Amino acid sequence: MGFIQGEARGQHALFPTTLDDLIAADHVCRVIEAFVGRLDLAGLGFVRAEPAETGRPGYDPRDLLKLYLYGYLQQIRSSRRLEAECGRNLEVMWLLGRLVPDYKSIAEFRRMHRAAVTEAGAELVRFARSLGLVRGEWVAIDGSKFRAVSSAHGVREREAMKRYLDQMETADEQDGVVIDASAVAAALEKLKRHPEPEARFMRTPSGLAPSYNVQTAVDAEYALIVAQQVTTEATDNRSLLPMAEAAKSAVGNPPALNVVADAGYSNGEQAEACEAEGIVPHVPANRSVNNKGDGTLYDRSQFIYDEQSDTFCCPAGKTLLRKQLHRKNQAVIYAASPEACAACPLKASCTITSRRFVQRHLHDGALQRMQQRTTPEAMRLRRSTVEHPFATLKYRIFGHPRFLLRGRGGAQTEISLAIIAYNLKRMMKVLGGTRLRAALAL
Repeated sequence: MGFIQGEARGQHALFPTTLDDLIAADHVCRVIEAFVGRLDLAGLGFVRAEPAETGRPGYDPRDLLKLYLYGYLQQIRSSRRLEAECGRNLEVMWLLGRLVPDYKSIAEFRRMHRAAVTEAGAELVRFARSLGLVRGEWVAIDGSKFRAVSSAHGVREREAMKRYLDQMETADEQDGVVIDASAVAAALEKLKRHPEPEARFMRTPSGLAPSYNVQTAVDAEYALIVAQQVTTEATDNRSLLPMAEAAKSAVGNPPALNVVADAGYSNGEQAEACEAEGIVPHVPANRSVNNKGDGTLYDRSQFIYDEQSDTFCCPAGKTLLRKQLHRKNQAVIYAASPEACAACPLKASCTITSRRFVQRHLHDGALQRMQQRTTPEAMRLRRSTVEHPFATLKYRIFGHPRFLLRGRGGAQTEISLAIIAYNLKRMMKVLGGTRLRAALAL
């Protein structure tokens, strides 16, 4: 008894007779075709969206956009690999009508259309809103680190050049210091030619590495990403307001929007600004702990603040008056009198100095309101909404969380393409390919 045998390579086949017969009605290629077909590419900023009357014909940007969306859905991001797929992948042959653009044309399209690709993603979010897939009531915000193209050695060398130039600038202000002008010129030229000046070291699961911080805002209804931004901030505490504003704009500027995020986004000033714009933040407040005296001294929470008199009352009933304002740290300092502390029977449990100081955040009221809104249910909603999309982006779309394009602009283009691919995939999961394709065709 033999094995199952395939057909001979020289055998002529009668069925299927066309490429169209090979692509199912609910296939992702048909969804990509319908989505790109409804876009006003010229209005979104795509170059050569209309063919020129003279010169050699170029590739339609619609075809190249379809190729990239298909590639990101299949973890194929390299322009050379996409060129190879055009000549051997039946799905790509159907999608592009058997066109085989060279890798330079493919790469140039991605380089030229950074802003346009982001606008195409915003158009998909608007379409999702029209279908009721984005409600705009609850949005979860989070950030994650993606590796930059630059190596750790390259970034360290760039930072060393910056430190050297800073030292030379300081030395130039001093008398009697001789500076090698040629060495300074060489350092400036090397710094100018660095291919990725924006990448910086950030903490990742594998340690410190040159990275970018990718911020996303995810609607809680069906976990669609409604806003995104690539930043060079190593932490998230300055991203609450810009991401909340971007999310509110993306979901249609509702009168009120609930935003939930983790404690890394705790920022009293930005929380207060959010409330002024109708955005309700649900974020755990980061509070400092009195760790003096091995943590056995009274914590700040045991001092009661009186808003009318702008004073604190200590556990012994004494008053702490406002003494100083630190605008840089956004903190107000309150202190009791040395005489009151010296005579206090609770001093040993309160302070090891001559008197007790208490620090209050300049926007403490906003932090308290934010903390009160942070319920276990809100934190569960955050985890179930925003963490899964990042896992999909990193390991289902990127394959490995590292960018291929240099610079913040290149990283933004890649994230924009990846999020369009993610949202299409998610919408197909919710509606099904056939139904989504029919809605896109309207």
